[in-house]
Amino acid sequence: MHSDTTAFVTGASGGIGREIAETLAGYGANVAIAARSDGIYETADRIDGEERTLAVETDVTDEDSVAAAIEATADAFDGLDCVVNNAGVAGPVQPFDRIERDAFMETQAVNVAGPLTCVKFAAPHLRESDRGSVVNIASIGGKRPYPNRTPYAASKLALVGLTRTLAYELGRDDVTVNAVLPGPVEGDRIEEVIEKQAELAALDNAEPASIGPKDFALDEFVVPPADVAEQVAYLAGPDARHVTAQEIDVDSGGTWY
Repeated sequence: MHSDTTAFVTGASGGIGREIAETLAGYGANVAIAARSDGIYETADRIDGEERTLAVETDVTDEDSVAAAIEATADAFDGLDCVVNNAGVAGPVQPFDRIERDAFMETQAVNVAGPLTCVKFAAPHLRESDRGSVVNIASIGGKRPYPNRTPYAASKLALVGLTRTLAYELGRDDVTVNAVLPGPVEGDRIEEVIEKQAELAALDNAEPASIGPKDFALDEFVVPPADVAEQVAYLAGPDARHVTAQEIDVDSGGTWY
């Protein structure tokens, strides 16, 4: 990617978001590290060069918070070129008929409305950039069954639809919009989901619902966060200026479309 690109990365206090922030900074980008938790400061400390990072506390479900964070980023780096919508929640792990409406809607608020809000306030800056881009971190959970994860799966497929529509609406201003769809990714979140699936199975005296090697083309199907981050860097870079409205699956062959 361009060495003077400025990127706003949500959910960058750990996991995939931290890896994305570090990777983009490694390519020379200025990076705003956005999240609700104070892990953003640790992420900033891990990146060499204080002048190229901004840790900004951001709640993607709060429009005022997002607007302030976007403006702080643009002011700090004299513009904004890329938004990476990585912030997300796993949502409840329950059969669909036990899901409470509030829990379902909370998942959509973070995973779908959050990215829309970030793009809404970033759009003026992206339109002014000569390399404007948006990369949404979705999931193959939106394209294949994820048992007991209906709120999450619904939100991630909605994010794919949002990606395509934003690509159309922003395309005339030379802003690209794409999604990266990881499969199971190494880290705390997958471990937490596995534990919750096991707890649910024990409660129902059943086998835990899971996906495993038989569901993927590769035996080693769990994805390193770095693989996701490199795809983000590509989509935000100069070699992807004619790539838009696409979903890039980083999933070890877990989905074939």
